[in-house]
Amino acid sequence: QVQLVESGGGLVQAGGSLRLSCAASRRYNMGWFRQAPGKERDFVAGINWSGTTTDYGDSVKSRFTISRDNAKNTVYLQMNSLKPEDTAVYYCAASGSMSISTVEYHYWGQGTLVTVSS
Repeated sequence: QVQLVESGGGLVQAGGSLRLSCAASRRYNMGWFRQAPGKERDFVAGINWSGTTTDYGDSVKSRFTISRDNAKNTVYLQMNSLKPEDTAVYYCAASGSMSISTVEYHYWGQGTLVTVSS
């Protein structure tokens, strides 16, 4: 089975930083998604199984960085220059293929809340 557990969410002021962590399986491509109240779940960032390829949603490019440490079975999302619009529940997910679509991810964590105050 694949179990994913996110951590690192919290409340931060605009312009601040947070780093999210996700306990993950080394052999999977991983993605971060987020969902604000009343909104769809959107792609944030993705990384392939080896960590050599990354992808980002347009709204977070140049601000967020996805990485992974396969020795620790952990995927990270470093979030800098946070904006109130980044407020959402953030989910990590695992897929057998690189994708920006939620339907390609069959394993999901429980989510961690990130709140950015203005």
